[in-house]
Amino acid sequence: MIKAVLFDMDGTLIDTEKYLTRFWRQAAREHGVEMTVEDSCALRSFASRYASQWFAERFGREADYWEIRERRKELMSRHLEENGIEKKPFVEETLEKLKEAGYLLAVVTATDEERTRQYLTSTGIIGYFDRLVCATMVERGKPYPDVYEYACQVTGCKPEECLAVEDAPNGIRSARGAGCHVVMVPDLTGADKELAGLIDGELESLRELPAFLGEMGI
Repeated sequence: MIKAVLFDMDGTLIDTEKYLTRFWRQAAREHGVEMTVEDSCALRSFASRYASQWFAERFGREADYWEIRERRKELMSRHLEENGIEKKPFVEETLEKLKEAGYLLAVVTATDEERTRQYLTSTGIIGYFDRLVCATMVERGKPYPDVYEYACQVTGCKPEECLAVEDAPNGIRSARGAGCHVVMVPDLTGADKELAGLIDGELESLRELPAFLGEMGI
């Protein structure tokens, strides 16, 4: 029986992934590195200590991942300050139904705790969540299972009692690695053959989530 629903944040609850990928490419270009859209998508929910290794393999050791990352954060912070943060469609409607149904709700994100609280507060949805779990709270972030294993601990639920809601490959791998059920609500990309074997289902939007939970039969 599912007792807890564990939500990724960027690209799942809030519409920030499009800016993450956009500003990764802009920051890289400023430093003489040409990233493709696919390159920038690969960095979604990728813990920085592992993303830096991937970056060096992809672009060479002379490409300064950490400097580019700081510039990306600067560009994105400025944009969000000037334009605000958009919620994904049907967020509040879905969270309201899940709370009424008695599910424990948590956020499980690669974003640090300060920005997680800032983003969820500014969008007015932080009050729906019983727990906030950030990759900075564990040794290894996504795609490793640590952050979801920790989420299970702090919610007091077994992995098989948790449904993770994710939009990106690294988050899906993390949740499945921890033994959680996983549903994908695609943002920038859908499920490929590999991901299709890791998820319990793929939804068009969060609006379908309450019904999906009802149909799981566990």
